[in-house]
Amino acid sequence: MIYQSVVESFDLPPRELLRDRAYGALLDAIVRGELAPGQALHDVELAARLGLSRTPVREAVARLVDEGLVETKANAYTRVAPLDDATAREAAVVTQSLQGLAARLAAADGRFTARHADEARRANRDFSDALDAGDLVAALVADDRLHDVFIVAAGNVQLAAALDRLAPLLRRHELQRFASLPGRRSVQQHRQLVDAAAAGDVARAGALAEQNWATLVDLIDDAAERPAAPQAARNPGADRAAR
Repeated sequence: MIYQSVVESFDLPPRELLRDRAYGALLDAIVRGELAPGQALHDVELAARLGLSRTPVREAVARLVDEGLVETKANAYTRVAPLDDATAREAAVVTQSLQGLAARLAAADGRFTARHADEARRANRDFSDALDAGDLVAALVADDRLHDVFIVAAGNVQLAAALDRLAPLLRRHELQRFASLPGRRSVQQHRQLVDAAAAGDVARAGALAEQNWATLVDLIDDAAERPAAPQAARNPGADRAAR
């Protein structure tokens, strides 16, 4: 997670806890749809699946409840939360603002170095190549890598933690709800964003980042107006990759 990258940049001790391992594994399974919306969760089965004891699994599930990815009712059920367009839109709007802040912080005071620019440009090339190859999962990964460069350069642990918390809600929605590829405009937007940050243009960098993420808000609005696509998980990340 990008939060951990920022923590490491401050030379803080890494976390190595079983509950974190359980959380990461369950989070990935929920985001990818391996644990489907509405699926019942039983700590004994999850512990066996992960090769862990029930205690770290319970702690991980409790964290996922707090983050809105699992829902529970006492003496009734614990299950994967359903996909919800309104919740995803709320997360996207907040992410848009926070990504704009990350870009502004990164562009200020020479924080966005030549090394950051090189990393971001390399990620954007990978993003473009993945789109050309039709590898939408790789495009999504490269897109995340590019934006993560700005978060690391911003150097704000609280900002990174907030974005880390929102990211799974958005990734899950992207992977399971979207199935079309509306365009490639993000490649050029990314180039302009990197150039603005490298030049120290704080206002332009922030505006470009928010413009880039605004597309995701529009895609969520469009998805809310159409039936869910049952095959979306087979073509993950398509709409997000097109930002």
